[in-house]
Amino acid sequence: MIRNPTFCRNLLSLKKLESDSTLSHILKYRGERSKSLRRSWTTNYYSELGELPPRSPLEPVCEDRPFGPVQEEKKRSSRELRELWKKAILQQILLLRMEKENQKLQASENDLLNKRLKLDYEEITPCLKEVTTVWEKMLSTPGRSKIKFDMEKVHSAVGQGVPRHHRGEIWKFLAEQFHLKHPFPSKQQPKDVPYKELLKKLTSQQHAILIDLGRTFPTHPYFSAQLGAGQLSLYNILKAYSLLDQEVGYCQSLSFVAGILLLHMSEEEAFKMLKFLMFDMGLRKQYRPDMIILQIQMYQLSRLLHDYHRDLYNHLEEHEIGPSLYAAPWFLTVFASQFPLGFVARVFDMIFLQGSEVIFKVALSLLGSHKPLILQHENLETIVDFIKNTLPNLGLVQMEKTISQVFEMDIAKQLQAYEVEYHVLQEELIDSSPLSDNQRMDKLEKTNSSLRKQNLDLLEQLQVANARIQSLEATVEKLLTSESKLKQAALTLEVERSALLQMVEELRRQGAQPSTPEPDCTLLEPTGD
Repeated sequence: MIRNPTFCRNLLSLKKLESDSTLSHILKYRGERSKSLRRSWTTNYYSELGELPPRSPLEPVCEDRPFGPVQEEKKRSSRELRELWKKAILQQILLLRMEKENQKLQASENDLLNKRLKLDYEEITPCLKEVTTVWEKMLSTPGRSKIKFDMEKVHSAVGQGVPRHHRGEIWKFLAEQFHLKHPFPSKQQPKDVPYKELLKKLTSQQHAILIDLGRTFPTHPYFSAQLGAGQLSLYNILKAYSLLDQEVGYCQSLSFVAGILLLHMSEEEAFKMLKFLMFDMGLRKQYRPDMIILQIQMYQLSRLLHDYHRDLYNHLEEHEIGPSLYAAPWFLTVFASQFPLGFVARVFDMIFLQGSEVIFKVALSLLGSHKPLILQHENLETIVDFIKNTLPNLGLVQMEKTISQVFEMDIAKQLQAYEVEYHVLQEELIDSSPLSDNQRMDKLEKTNSSLRKQNLDLLEQLQVANARIQSLEATVEKLLTSESKLKQAALTLEVERSALLQMVEELRRQGAQPSTPEPDCTLLEPTGD
């Protein structure tokens, strides 16, 4: 086959052009040129044939191949369409379910993150695995809210430690045990208004609550974000309580108590436990507007120092340092405003177990254990600064020692005696002071109102005690009835026992008598002869 040299030369130049960057432009130009030639050819061809009928709008346009066959779409049957619809609906349902599951997963991740943020503090008393197992068994008991547990066992478990991740549930468990032990609630119990209903209302304390949100645990990650999840939940709890308890309303220190509860449980549960601490554990009295109970508490603490640590009491009195200068925040915030959260959580453990007198025990133990350091300071400013700022940061070992001392203290009788002593002294001061008639009348009215409140409290305690006596008497009657039944059953069992013993004796006698020998049958058999 003979090749044209010119053709070969053109072919080589074309291959060279293919590697060049301008090849695409050339090919594009050739394509557009061929399309324009085809269009002009078809136009001339149709003009020679004459005028064509207009194209149907349903007919597909094909510029490159005007005479190519048009493929019609295959019509689907109604059954196929129904199957397609079913498949589409199922896919949509599946997508919606996946979206809901994603939202739940996101919510659970947020809950886990919030839980980690809430429990971001260092424990004072590390909880061993054996103690954690004991708590888990008690918490997982079926129907535990109606079962009275052995309080010595519970007391021992609290003393050995409370696991941080179970602390909120354990506080609820201790509240349940308190209600079982004291089935008759006090008259000061508020109306049982649902938490969500309280949140729908408006409170006059809103401005004060909002101002204090940023001051409550400002360094803790759960409360540090301005109007974040922690601050909003805290606002809801304080708002609901201010609406529930109109007499107390809102007090600045309440935010610390509610904040500690919120770190260990949900918002609504924290509100219920706040009600329990205020009304059942007796914390509410110290937040009343007149603050008389707080004054009594400061006097009681001063008397405890006088009786247990006389040298420290004399040193503080010498520099005119009363408990109100350093201990008022301890009582109002339950040590939460100045002490580490791990220590405060342990104090709350004991309050749920023993009541509000724990605050006195902790304060007395703290001052007594740091007495040598306090006695080294010789002026008012340094002593108060040491107690307020240095004492709360002296280390975990000292705080654990304080907690262990609190479990061994019992000062309930002294506190009652000191309260009576305070009122007697107040009456003597009123009688001996040279005041005008109006001033004396005012003081007498205040004293009268305080005495009325005390009488109401004592009357309430008396009613609770009478109700408890009645329940105990009913229990004694039941026990006596059961005792008589048990005695009758014991008598019948004794009679049966004596009868059985007689039967055994008779059987023994019959066994001891000689039996008559049986005749020898071999002698009676006939012989073979």
